[in-house]
Amino acid sequence: MYDLPYHKEHDAEVIKQFILQHPFALLTGCDRNGMPVASQIPLLMEERGGRMWLSGHLMKGTDHREAFESNPNVLAVFIGEHSYVSASWYSDPHLPSTWNYMSVYAKGVISFLGDAQLIDVLRKTSLHFENNDPQSPTVFDNLPEGFREKMMELIVAFEIEVTDLDTVFKLSQDRDAESYRNIIERLSLQDDNGRVISAEMKKRTGGINQ
Repeated sequence: MYDLPYHKEHDAEVIKQFILQHPFALLTGCDRNGMPVASQIPLLMEERGGRMWLSGHLMKGTDHREAFESNPNVLAVFIGEHSYVSASWYSDPHLPSTWNYMSVYAKGVISFLGDAQLIDVLRKTSLHFENNDPQSPTVFDNLPEGFREKMMELIVAFEIEVTDLDTVFKLSQDRDAESYRNIIERLSLQDDNGRVISAEMKKRTGGINQ
């Protein structure tokens, strides 16, 4: 991980909102032989007892489930917008170009759950991603019973107790004020990713080198 102190986000509320806004995480771990596994999966964040928990579900018959059962230490990476930053935008262009991005890294211990808890996870997850609309035909309670039963035979729910959170909000904090303003302007003319990074940098203008 790109680990420099001025590329960190320390506001707990900002971090939580980032996770909520970017729930489709890369869930990674290693099996008993040290071989890496990874799944891209939506994760639902909750706070209980002063701790952060992530929940979701996996297909039962996968190497990922077997790996996580044999080694419950996992890393969930929540990935936000990102954009190329050309050094030609700096006050001194004779430097390497770079990439600005925002990510949150949640380490924790995964536990697989029983059928009753699977229902709870599916109910909460489907409601959450359907904007808490209980009338949506695709929330768990509104699916045909036969379909629910068939689906639940194939999947298993899990929860992750988060033991450590880290961040990389790499937003040109190490650049001088002129370069910083130029980057904001140039990124504002780019695609959606660039515009989001530009807006995020603009919010942080007071923290740059003067």
